[in-house]
Amino acid sequence: MGTDQALQPAIRVQGIEKSFKDLHVLRGVDFDVRPGSIFALLGSNGAGKTTLIKILSTLLKPYSGRASVNGFDVVTRAGDVRAAISLTGQFTAVDDVLTGRENLVLVARLRHLPNPAEVAGSLLARFGLAEAANRRAATYSGGMRRRLDIAMSLAGDPPVVFLDEPTTGLDPQGRLEVWRTIRQLAGQGTTVLLTTQYLDEAEQLADRIAILHRGTIIQNGTLAELKRLLPAATVEYVEKQPSLEDVFLALVGDPPGDRQDQPTADSAPGKDH
Repeated sequence: MGTDQALQPAIRVQGIEKSFKDLHVLRGVDFDVRPGSIFALLGSNGAGKTTLIKILSTLLKPYSGRASVNGFDVVTRAGDVRAAISLTGQFTAVDDVLTGRENLVLVARLRHLPNPAEVAGSLLARFGLAEAANRRAATYSGGMRRRLDIAMSLAGDPPVVFLDEPTTGLDPQGRLEVWRTIRQLAGQGTTVLLTTQYLDEAEQLADRIAILHRGTIIQNGTLAELKRLLPAATVEYVEKQPSLEDVFLALVGDPPGDRQDQPTADSAPGKDH
């Protein structure tokens, strides 16, 4: 990567809007993601996270605004964007009938990569799945299945990875396994954009956190910057710093009863769950 390319955002989102008939899901979203970083898009169910991921991965077109990934416009250069990304959705794309190795070989062949068996072996070792390589994926734990799913999406070493709520439904051990995998990706220079509704996940992983609420980014910053938005609480003369949960709830500010009456992106036509 050249110096000029390294200075360019790996992902740039400018004024993105998206509606489904009368339901306004995204209302002018703006942010940049620097190369090799982990960027967390934090928001409640229905905030528009998955819709934005679909736009960035060229599965949906925005109503207005612009976005680019790896320097390519997501509308006018959709083919180049697809070649530069991987997308792991909320549900794994693993074939339970196949072994871990066979899943990876299949993906490598579909992507027309040379030496599919070699690619599969390398990814199995990289994600700690070598010992389970010849077992059917149906026998894997939740964390192993998610790691295999991420490994499949990384065949061909895409520079940008989208992870849409990657730990949904996992037990605590499985979550930790996926967290280690995500940190490893960023450590090797991959740009990671993950969506999550788990505050501790964003707090543990992200270099920057953007809070998406009702279709707009209401705050964007490092964890330290977000915590400075609230004053430290003093209890018995001991200073207590605000947590990310404190910041999130203070910014969003509406009680659960109010949110139940609001239309969500999850109910929009074409929205996956």
